[in-house]
Amino acid sequence: MGTPSLSPWAVLVLTLVLGGLWAPCVLSRQPNFIVILADDVGWGDLGANWAETKETPRLDQLAAEGTRFVDFHSAASTCSPSRASLLTGRLGLRNGVTHNFAISSLGGLPLNETTLAEVLRGAGYSTGAIGKWHLGHHGRHHPNSRGFDFYFGIPYSHDMGCTDNPGYNLPPCPPCPRHGTAARVAKKDCYTEVALPLFENVTIVQQPVELGSLARRYVEEAAQFIQRASDSGRPFFLYLALAHMHVPLSPPLPPAPGRGIYGASLSEMDELVGRIKELADSLGKGSTLLWFTGDNGPWAQKCELAGRLGPFVGAWQRQRGGSSAKQTTWEGGHRVPALVYWPGRVPAGRTSRALLSVLDIFPTLVALAGAALPPNRRFDGLDVSPVLFGRSDVGHKVLLPPNGGAAGKVGELEVLRLAQYKAFYTTGGAMACDGSTGPTERHQPPLIFNLDRDIQEQEPLDVASREYQAVLPAISRAYAQALQDIAADNVSVADYSQDPAAIPCCNVQHVGCRCHGAHGALGSSWDPHVEKRTPRLCL
Repeated sequence: MGTPSLSPWAVLVLTLVLGGLWAPCVLSRQPNFIVILADDVGWGDLGANWAETKETPRLDQLAAEGTRFVDFHSAASTCSPSRASLLTGRLGLRNGVTHNFAISSLGGLPLNETTLAEVLRGAGYSTGAIGKWHLGHHGRHHPNSRGFDFYFGIPYSHDMGCTDNPGYNLPPCPPCPRHGTAARVAKKDCYTEVALPLFENVTIVQQPVELGSLARRYVEEAAQFIQRASDSGRPFFLYLALAHMHVPLSPPLPPAPGRGIYGASLSEMDELVGRIKELADSLGKGSTLLWFTGDNGPWAQKCELAGRLGPFVGAWQRQRGGSSAKQTTWEGGHRVPALVYWPGRVPAGRTSRALLSVLDIFPTLVALAGAALPPNRRFDGLDVSPVLFGRSDVGHKVLLPPNGGAAGKVGELEVLRLAQYKAFYTTGGAMACDGSTGPTERHQPPLIFNLDRDIQEQEPLDVASREYQAVLPAISRAYAQALQDIAADNVSVADYSQDPAAIPCCNVQHVGCRCHGAHGALGSSWDPHVEKRTPRLCL
């Protein structure tokens, strides 16, 4: 037998541990936190959730060693609002972030909103953000100004800028231009004018990003951040917002037969999460809570490059056209995978059916850190630590997924979940793989589905039925109370104005904002040490 080869990530971990560079941190009273947020991941993209999925052995092992939450929901069905809610514990109608920010956005998450990183840093934590931000990058909206001591990543989605190796997208996008304006090619749904930047804190260290190496670099930066925090003796909070499974997909190797591009990318994400778990375990099991989840459901219009919904197909909407996934309020748009791992604290091999949300991450981690919630505002999330620890299986009674662009005014609340019942005052479908969209329809009285019997959301209750008449008053009261609570709250308003001057650009003289290092374009032969001696700043 030959000697088995080690992946670059395995070599990284072994080097840190065996080389003496990894000094196990002394357990402090406060736990460490790692929150991993996958992008556009489907509930059915985990084998632990959906037997057809075979590409996630490490995530499935994480589920076996921790607790799997099967009724867990993002706080929105698009990128920026979901992330804003994770970091504030508040819905978009409260925190002001109701739709996505652009590459030229002047604003971001309102500055009067307090982030989870700010609270934890005030409680003595080292705080780091790695990956996609998408909550404003200009001025004081940058992660370093929102409570994160360290940032490494991209300021928005990685399809919002060109790269030299564009990966797989539908429609395919061209690479960045290299020589003058004549090389620029306009293409629908593709950003061809400005290259995608990679930041280390406020410095652009690469533009365009090399997508194929991004996952490896995220793991390396995570390892170094954890090491620095360990050396300092402080607990840490690491927010790791992955590029996976958002398009363009850039798997490191050609996919094996039958797996496809999506399957190969899913395997890469699975390996990345496995390496992060190894890093957490190397600190000493029991000192670090790891929480894995997603920002919203799959982007169905990307066809074979979109994830699996599992059973949450939104059949009622599909019969009328359009997608029932990302950008919608159907289950496929906001029900996401969720795993929590904390050896000795979170029960292993447990499946919880508690109704939980990304909104709960903020108040739960704040409570576990022994910190206090920010005053003078109301929160939509709950401290669900009793559920995490297996002492309870009771979560929310009511959840309100906001409109995500498929129907109704974006950010508004026109769908309500009450226990097993889900009421729609407005329905509609996002763009599907076949190009169809579902028309917006208003419902008064609302459509009501019993998810215990109809997880596919196929057949609403008969309005004349005893069950419908029994549950409608409770739904109406809960809906009215939720809207009144928000109206009475200290709410914020995000600035969505744009200015081309806000676009991150490390070299305005070069087409596409391409940076040049000592050995040519960064995308082809980048020397990080040279770059750190000649930093480019985003102001």
